[in-house]
Amino acid sequence: MADIKDIILGVCPQVTFEDNEVLTAVVPDADWHAVAAAIHNAGYRWLTALIGEDFGDALGCVYYFTSTVDNSKISAKVTTTDRENPMIHSVSDLWKDALLEEREVFDFFGIKFINHPDMRRLYLRNDWVGYPLRKDYDENPEINPVRLFHEAIDDTTTVYEEKDGKVVERKADVFTADEYVVNIGPQHPATHGVLRFRTSLDGEEIKKIDLVCGYIHRGIEKLSEKLTYPQSTHFFDRMDYFSALPNEHCLCACVEKALGIEVPRRAQVIRVLVDELSRIASHLLFFGTYCMDLGATTALFYGLRERETILDILEETCGARMSFNYDVVGGVREDLHPNFVKRVKDFIPQMRKGLKEYHTLVSGNVIFRNRLVGVGMLTKDDAISYGVAGPSGRASGWHCDVRKVNPYSIYSELDFDEVIMEGCDSFDRYMVRMKEIEQSLKIIEQLIDNIPEGDFVAKVPKIIKLPVGHWYQEVEACRGAFGVYIDSRGEKTPYRMKVNGTCLRLAGIVDHITRGEKIADLITIGGSLDYVVPEIDR
Repeated sequence: MADIKDIILGVCPQVTFEDNEVLTAVVPDADWHAVAAAIHNAGYRWLTALIGEDFGDALGCVYYFTSTVDNSKISAKVTTTDRENPMIHSVSDLWKDALLEEREVFDFFGIKFINHPDMRRLYLRNDWVGYPLRKDYDENPEINPVRLFHEAIDDTTTVYEEKDGKVVERKADVFTADEYVVNIGPQHPATHGVLRFRTSLDGEEIKKIDLVCGYIHRGIEKLSEKLTYPQSTHFFDRMDYFSALPNEHCLCACVEKALGIEVPRRAQVIRVLVDELSRIASHLLFFGTYCMDLGATTALFYGLRERETILDILEETCGARMSFNYDVVGGVREDLHPNFVKRVKDFIPQMRKGLKEYHTLVSGNVIFRNRLVGVGMLTKDDAISYGVAGPSGRASGWHCDVRKVNPYSIYSELDFDEVIMEGCDSFDRYMVRMKEIEQSLKIIEQLIDNIPEGDFVAKVPKIIKLPVGHWYQEVEACRGAFGVYIDSRGEKTPYRMKVNGTCLRLAGIVDHITRGEKIADLITIGGSLDYVVPEIDR
């Protein structure tokens, strides 16, 4: 880390450093873009998280960057004390995932990003009054009543450009008057939820897509500021509800790291077992629904057959089939059901037999392959820049599996392969998930006969208060890196909790990789990315 420290100081000697969990550079905004460029050029090409925050005396952002060379991390903090017209320089020209994430910060904190090409709200209506995640936000419902009318479509956006040391505001077109724009969604099964693509067409060819989010936004991060850490856990089932158990694991691991809690070995093994069962169940649902998107309805029932077996197993132990609320700070809520080991061992050969059937029915089908091969090309560089991690990133040759590059729990002890493919297309995104099912089975086989005796949960305080500080934890969820950021002021509730999933980035890449493709291929490409809208609209 000394090298990157010297690089930053060489660009801006005024930078100060905080020795947090990750080395944090506190950068004046005037020098921020130059420092950010130096960080990017030093190999930190993955903007892992971009977190807006009201620090009380200032507004600003905390950034986490991961090196694609050695997987080390560095953080940066940039603030402004101007609450009336807060501005920070954009880094969206360096990291493309900032295009949407800076809009999210603007939406909830009102921070305008200088030189960002599209400063519109991302989730809330344009006529929303105030910025909900600020600490001085007026929550009076009369200010923002439930509006029973549609929001007027405005095909212009605002850009804050810096020219000759001054910031100039100008309007820019989202779509021009002569463009032919159609809506795909929000009520469309192939958008996999209430997501809307405003799609500009030239005949059947896609020219541009404007992503519209927020139809089911629930304000989970705001709600968490008034709830204790155990009370917030159940929200993590309700974001990416097909990756519920890994998401719960992430929050609990972040709290445990802050408190220095050692999780019992039995609990760690149980967590990994149920996480990998969840991964298989999620990939099976992807298989079935993706085939259904493309007209292969029969395959849906094949995938659901094995998925139901997994849900039956989890239901016995967790008491639920989708919203589990099973992980707790220190371990898991209940011990494994007595039938768990036998049922899992019976499931493994069933799943392997099922995979052979899937490949016979679908993977080798000439029509299926023609719809996917060479469609929706996503290069490795674009996957990194847009933050498209998970199976979609690994299908473009990017080594980004958190279980391998930044191991947590007991994953470093396990023998499994990171599935990497180089095709960069929709077919390889499909195949990575099929192959990851095999690797999850390999992990489960190593653990199912080696579950240690002992406690399934550690002793933790009845009232959990984190020490003053901030922490960031990542896990490999079913769709990619899933992170939780907590800023604690020493209370039993978080001062700021930020959820950082991959699904917004998956949806955000659709515009880029569909340009020039046919409208029929939009469904093929979107489905191959496997985003889940409730995680986007958390």
